[in-house]
Amino acid sequence: MSKWSGKYVIGLTGNIGTGKSVVRRMLEHLGAYGIDADALGHRAIAKGAPGYQPLLKYFGNWVLGPDAEIHRGKLGRIVFNDPEALKVLESITHPLVSQALDIMIQRSSQKVIVVEAIKLLEAGLGELCDSIWVVTAPADVQQSRLVTNRKMTPEDAVTRIQAQSPQEEKAARAQVVIQNVAGFEDTWKQVVAAWQKMVPAPGAAPVKPTAANEAATRPVKLPEGEMTIMRGTPRHSAMIAALINRLKRPAANLKPEDIMAAFGEKAFLIIQMGDTPVGVIGWQVENLVSRTNEIYLDPLVPLNEALPTLIKEMETASRELQCEASLVFAPMELSQNDTIWSKMGYERRSPQTLGVMAWQEAALENLNTNTVLYFKQLRQDRILRPI
Repeated sequence: MSKWSGKYVIGLTGNIGTGKSVVRRMLEHLGAYGIDADALGHRAIAKGAPGYQPLLKYFGNWVLGPDAEIHRGKLGRIVFNDPEALKVLESITHPLVSQALDIMIQRSSQKVIVVEAIKLLEAGLGELCDSIWVVTAPADVQQSRLVTNRKMTPEDAVTRIQAQSPQEEKAARAQVVIQNVAGFEDTWKQVVAAWQKMVPAPGAAPVKPTAANEAATRPVKLPEGEMTIMRGTPRHSAMIAALINRLKRPAANLKPEDIMAAFGEKAFLIIQMGDTPVGVIGWQVENLVSRTNEIYLDPLVPLNEALPTLIKEMETASRELQCEASLVFAPMELSQNDTIWSKMGYERRSPQTLGVMAWQEAALENLNTNTVLYFKQLRQDRILRPI
């Protein structure tokens, strides 16, 4: 049993480029509360956070970037070539991450928790979990993903892969091994089968539906008639693809498998009038930041009713995932009336004005020339808050 009474905790790990985060999001679609422990480690050494000064004391100001934040590239070049330096870094971050995990798991409303960590086993976190899940992929697939998704050079990718312990060692300690090779649908089937077999484990409390994972429709009364909002699941991929193809300008040519793949990164909310879908938003929660980067609404739907209804539902789900802030990247046609956004508690912002490094990074990753950033803080108390 895990150390957290009433919770069933899945420890999720795997080497770099195997697709751990995709599997974590799949588990979130099934109702688990996901925590990225590696992202918490990055937060622990952000400017003003508890690990910032201890790290500078050991490594020196050389690891700082122009913004006085820890430059992860500089730090990475040191620790991946110096085992002793890596031990020092881990001695600073691991206790802080453990404290943050404890807080997040205890206050989570979900009964099933998935903790993703690349060093889950090495750091001893695996001993606190009810089951260990390991994600694997061949070395050539790992390298391709690192080059394509993280823009590494092939040489750097090979160095990072070879620096980690063999995948077989991790798999030997796992109750579940997910082979993430053949595409989203194949991986999804493996995850669903493992979930049905392992979760909840004997003695664990059953998972209750929450706003974050409930797929049932919800009636919403609008002047033009009754609308419903539902949480999209991979089985809705064809519906979502058809809806976006109908509403997006310029026109999209999405296939259901494209949406299936998108479920590896984000969640969808669908708004319907009767049986007809009339709008959809896509959003993801990473590092306690909610990012809504797809919004499509039928022009015939009253914007001042439908948009706040969708955003409110997204916020409810995000708050249950303990998000600190909501970032909405609105297309230009939805940014013409700031009054609607203001009534929802949002304000136009630039990434540089957000203050918290994790919020800034999320904004910079998603903002583009065709969108406007709207910001709303969802909670005042923060994990690993500045000291």
